Amino acid sequence: MKNSGLKKSGIPLIIIVVAFVAAAIMISAKKPPEQVPVEIPAFLVDAQEVSPESISFVVSSQGNVVPKHQTALSAQVSGQVVSLSDHFVVGGTFKKGDVLAVLEQEDYMTDMKLAEAELAQAQAALQEEIARGKVAEQEWRSVRNSTPPELGLRKPQLAKEQANVKASEAKLERARRNLDRTKIKAPYNGIVVERNIDLGQFVAMGTPIGMVYSTDTAEVRLPITDGDLRFINIADQSSDGAEVTLRATVGGAKRSWTGRLVRSEGILDTGSRVVFAVVEVTLPYQINDEQDSPLRFGQFVEAEITSGRDERLIVLPRNILRLDNTVLTVNENRELEIVPVDVTRTTAEDVFISGGINEGTLVVTSAVPNPYNGMKVRLPGDQIVLAEEAELDKGTDKNSDKEKINTDTSEGGSE
Repeated sequence: MKNSGLKKSGIPLIIIVVAFVAAAIMISAKKPPEQVPVEIPAFLVDAQEVSPESISFVVSSQGNVVPKHQTALSAQVSGQVVSLSDHFVVGGTFKKGDVLAVLEQEDYMTDMKLAEAELAQAQAALQEEIARGKVAEQEWRSVRNSTPPELGLRKPQLAKEQANVKASEAKLERARRNLDRTKIKAPYNGIVVERNIDLGQFVAMGTPIGMVYSTDTAEVRLPITDGDLRFINIADQSSDGAEVTLRATVGGAKRSWTGRLVRSEGILDTGSRVVFAVVEVTLPYQINDEQDSPLRFGQFVEAEITSGRDERLIVLPRNILRLDNTVLTVNENRELEIVPVDVTRTTAEDVFISGGINEGTLVVTSAVPNPYNGMKVRLPGDQIVLAEEAELDKGTDKNSDKEKINTDTSEGGSE
C-alpha cells in the first residue's frame, strides 16, 4: 500500500521534470532571429529647375493728392468790397484772369485823373522849355560867332522838365495799376477753397481775401524706399519720368488716373528712411474718356510705378529664401547644398535673385528639417531600395550559389 502511494505521488513530479527538459531542449534548438540592418531611405524633397526671367518691376506706394500751386489771395489796395463773382464761393471753379471781387474804385479813378493832369502840365512845360532853348541858341549865335555854353542854351532847365515829365508818367502808371488792383483777378485756372471777404466789407492793403488751388496740375508725394528707388525712372533732361497709375475708390467704384514721375525731393527722411517722389497729373478735374471722375485734392490714392528697364532675374517663392539669404539646392549626387544668393528685391510673395545660382539648378521648394551640406535626399520618381528588397536579393544570390555547389557535387559523383 505504501509503495502504490509513492508511485502515485511521484508521477506528477516526473511529468514536470520531463516538461522542463523538453522546453530546455526546444529553446536551445531554436535559432536566434537573423539581424537585418534597417536601411533608412533618403529624405524626400520637392525641387524645381530655375531659369532667369525678364522682369519689369512695379513699385507700389500711396499718398494724398495736393495742388501744384495754392495761393492765399490778398488785397493790394484798400477799399470797400462792392462786387463778388458768382464763382468766388467755396468749391467754385474759375479761369485765369476772371474777376473774383471788385473794390470801390472812385478814389483810384480820381488819383488817375490827377496824375493825367500832372503829366499834361509837365509835357506842356517841357515843350515850353524846348522852345526857350531854341530862342536862346538863335540869340547867342546872332551876337557871338562861337559855340554857346550849355547854360546859355538852357539845357539844365530842359533836363529838369524832362525829369518832371517822367515823374508824372510814373505817377500815372501807378494810379492806373492801383485802379486795376481794385479788381482781384484769378492768377490761374483753379478752384476756391476759402473766402474771407463779403459785400460791403472794408479791406486794407494786405488783407487775406481767400485761398485758391490751381486745377491745371495736381501732385502726389509718394514715399519710396531707398531699395525701390533704383527700379524707377525719374524725369531729367534726357528722358521723361516713369508712368504712374493712381487708383482710388470714388462713390463705391474703382477709379484710375495716369500721371508721370517728374522729380524726387532728394532728401532721405530721417524718421521713416524714405525718399519722397512727386507725381504730376495734368488737368485732374477734367473728365474725358480715360478719366470719368475728377481726381480731387485731398484724395488718398494708391500708386503703381512701372520700372523703366527690364532685368534678367530668377524668381522664387518668398518662403524658399532662408533668413541668412541662402537657398537649398540639390546636386547631381542627390545631396543638399546650402547656397548663398544675391537678392535684388523681395515682396510678400516672391524673391528676385540676381546671382548665386545658375540656370538649371535644382532648388528645393519643400520644407527640410535641420538641413546640412551633403544631406542625402531623393526626388519624386527616384527609385527607393528598401532593406527587405536587399535581403531578398541576397537570398536569391545564396540559392544560386547552393544550386551551383550541388551541380558541381553531382558532376563529381558521376565521375
